[in-house]
Amino acid sequence: MKVLSTAALLLVFVAAQNVHARQQDDVPFLWNNTEFVNQQAFIESGRRCATLEPDQTEQTAIEKHVREYMSQMRSAVTGGNVKVYFHVIRKGTGIHNGDIPISMVRAQISVLNTAYAPSGWSFTLASVNRTTNSTWFKAGPQTTAEMNMKKALHKGTADDLNIYTLSPGGGVLGWSTLPWNYAANPKLDGVALLFSSLPGGTSAPYNLGDTGTHEVGHWMGLYHTFQGGCHSGDKVSDTPAERNAAFGCPTGRNTCSSPGKDPIQNYMDYTDDLCMIQFTRGQSARMNQIFTTYRFGM
Repeated sequence: MKVLSTAALLLVFVAAQNVHARQQDDVPFLWNNTEFVNQQAFIESGRRCATLEPDQTEQTAIEKHVREYMSQMRSAVTGGNVKVYFHVIRKGTGIHNGDIPISMVRAQISVLNTAYAPSGWSFTLASVNRTTNSTWFKAGPQTTAEMNMKKALHKGTADDLNIYTLSPGGGVLGWSTLPWNYAANPKLDGVALLFSSLPGGTSAPYNLGDTGTHEVGHWMGLYHTFQGGCHSGDKVSDTPAERNAAFGCPTGRNTCSSPGKDPIQNYMDYTDDLCMIQFTRGQSARMNQIFTTYRFGM
């Protein structure tokens, strides 16, 4: 969990007030040299997270398979250590070309360890490799460039995490594959991140490393907290329903009539990095079950 100073807490409060103003007054939001009407417009553009979630029919089949698989097991894994193979994709030397220093890589691993420690999961950096390829550097989700990059660089098995840092076309922040897709495309498994979203990067307000936390959450089998809006939900009972994605840090936001305010501090929402501080117990249990079903020992 982030430990914030009094000054930082004041900034969070001020940011929350500014977000309310932004939602009401259309204050412009500049992202990756593109100006949006406001931050909500940026969120709705799909750039915050490009992970492809399954439709309702697929979700039903996944949940059924998990229940059946877990019924055959004595118990789920309860956390563990994940090896991380880190792939720095760059178009040249220098941080502006994606050639991030090892300190940023290690800081990202530290952010993951802080976020996932309460859930019993930890991450160990197994290796770092650097690849100069201008085409791969701009690879977007579900593109030929992404497929070629991953097929050439992927390491490990289903329970090892591959992270690729790059500068995706279209200004996307990040995306992940999902556990149930591993068997069909093992070489494509992993997480891709905008290099400047890592701790110390320039992509404020998404530059504290929690784009990584969010996308690894998908890699572990979590949906967005606003999945299905106020109705079908994210398959986790202790995350309050949320009509749509939150942004900024809108304290007190409540978009559904069901109990509980919107989980704006949850890593699986779309709020600013500074606002994200928690997974729920239900999310931790789901990670354990999904990992057991689709990743453990595979």
